[in-house]
Amino acid sequence: MVGMADYVNEGKSYERDMTYIPDRITAEPGRSQDPHGHDKQPAEIEAPTWQAEPGRYRLVAARACPWANRSIIVRELLGLQDVISLGTPGPTHDQDSWTFDLDPGGVDPVLGIPRLKDAYEKRFPGYPRGITVPAIVEEASGEVVTNDFPWITHDLFFEWKDHHKEGAPDLWPEDRREEMEQVMRRIFTEVNNGVYRCGFAGSQEAYDEAYDRLWVAMDWLEERLADRRFLMGEAITEADVRLFTTLVRFDPVYHGHFKCNRNKLTEMPNLWGYARDLFQTPGFGDTVDFGQIKDHYYKVHTDVNPSGIVPKGPDLSGWTTDPGRAHLG
Repeated sequence: MVGMADYVNEGKSYERDMTYIPDRITAEPGRSQDPHGHDKQPAEIEAPTWQAEPGRYRLVAARACPWANRSIIVRELLGLQDVISLGTPGPTHDQDSWTFDLDPGGVDPVLGIPRLKDAYEKRFPGYPRGITVPAIVEEASGEVVTNDFPWITHDLFFEWKDHHKEGAPDLWPEDRREEMEQVMRRIFTEVNNGVYRCGFAGSQEAYDEAYDRLWVAMDWLEERLADRRFLMGEAITEADVRLFTTLVRFDPVYHGHFKCNRNKLTEMPNLWGYARDLFQTPGFGDTVDFGQIKDHYYKVHTDVNPSGIVPKGPDLSGWTTDPGRAHLG
């Protein structure tokens, strides 16, 4: 998502706008390959659909953004690097758009645009909402296809299966899916979004409520991970991807910048070991850029950090130490 829409609304609790471009990219236009439970036939879907074709699309995802980071991780885990290209905006942006500051001349080398907004405007002139990442853009037309981040990773798994690498992980195991969706829902509302409710609270009362909700969920996760290596057992799933992108940002930004400071991640033995276990798994830690993460939060959120000063800490060397989790599975 984008920081431009994330500002403190004085006196109010933070509410995330969850309205996105609903289009989906599917293996069969108009139909989803996800059986959604026990139905073995592809499910009919109402949103506009595009054909899943290698080389047709570009995933635009800033490494600084947790919502975008999850799409980069899933693309890596499934081996879609040569199927869907990747564009990476820089960590900072203005109130208008993410920009391609990291590319030569400040222009995306495939799309030929300096601002992600150009792809939105090409399809929707006068696009009225925030310019968010992740977004998928059709390379030939230069038009945005979708920015609906939960569906993007869902469809990378279900709709691009014909293009997954051999041995790609089963991120949505059928026998665990019902429970996994409940776990992911709680992680999203209480943790992924919970840290933002703390950081962008517009009153003491709103902050206190958000803080308490966050730490109830964090304690639940600490307990859940005491006797299982990953959230759903012995194997990595989509649920782990979704939690990881918040945990990896916790001590560098959320603990201080968003005032989520009951304790650090490093002080929660199970969560800290779990986060390191994922970080050291190919596809996770190698998608993380702590410098970009800190630059984004501390420089873009000027209402939370008016000085724009980026702290030098914390010490991040512990991420490469032994997680001590292998005995769990």
